[in-house]
Amino acid sequence: MRVLVLHSDVGETPPPDEAETVVTAQAIAEALASRGHETALAPFHSDPTVVRGHIAAARAETVFNMVESVYGYGNLAPAAPAMLEILGVPYTGCGAAALALTCDKPLTKRILRAAGLPTADWAEPPHWNGLGDDHRYIVKSATEDASLGLDDGAVVQGPAVRARAAECAVRHGGRWFAEAYLEGREFNVAVLEREGAPHVLPIPEMRFESWSPDRPRIVGYAAKWDEASPDSAQTVRVFGTERNEPALGRSLGELARQTWNLLGLRGFARIDFRIDARGAPMILEVNPNPCLEPQSGFAAAAAEAKLSYAECVDLILRAAQTG
Repeated sequence: MRVLVLHSDVGETPPPDEAETVVTAQAIAEALASRGHETALAPFHSDPTVVRGHIAAARAETVFNMVESVYGYGNLAPAAPAMLEILGVPYTGCGAAALALTCDKPLTKRILRAAGLPTADWAEPPHWNGLGDDHRYIVKSATEDASLGLDDGAVVQGPAVRARAAECAVRHGGRWFAEAYLEGREFNVAVLEREGAPHVLPIPEMRFESWSPDRPRIVGYAAKWDEASPDSAQTVRVFGTERNEPALGRSLGELARQTWNLLGLRGFARIDFRIDARGAPMILEVNPNPCLEPQSGFAAAAAEAKLSYAECVDLILRAAQTG
């Protein structure tokens, strides 16, 4: 199959989370080539004529969509699948509508809760309805991923939420909201489409080793993008959930499948959970088209399922042909 790997146009000096997109695109192209596909790479452009030219030059039958941002903004990423739909070209991963929906975290939470799926409480501006002075919250971007703005100062008591959100809006731009901070354990559930159905890969727990007792347990920007940092070294992925806690594994897997079906996800996705004070899983984040770098959590889950990296990306590609 002839495949164009389309990635974000990250510019000359991108931040680590943006630079990783190009590295991932190159790894995907090499992996697909090893499976017998003919591959090419190109950056996304907001002009459909340019994208059509890239597709024509590659004689691509399918586009592997690795556009995680446009002009540096993650909430503009749905422009890529929307354009590919207009051009009538099959592409991998979530459709434009599902991607646009899940790019808005408070909206996603409202839909999850309306469907009866568990998600942590939250409050958002301008009225901050439901914000409690005696609770702790994590202040998050409403539309951007990659742990933007997440550091130890992101977890605050209720009265400090507004100031933290205003500070983040000035520093990073965009909308910010507050989600109830859950002290419990964290799990990342990778889901891979196989034969038209969501298949839950082995479930890891994210453990915070040697973390001082007074620090909030969050996978912040440094843990994700600064491999030399102590936070990265001390944030450890541990598999064995289904074997050691089968009831919890079944619950996480079923909630992930329900989320997939509710939101119309496709190809591959990751759903992140925290365990609340009652021991119940709560959905924190829905990540369509999550990181696919060979050392990523998704690739690690695939490896735990005895799938090589090349086999994993090939399955994602084939899902685009049958979807």
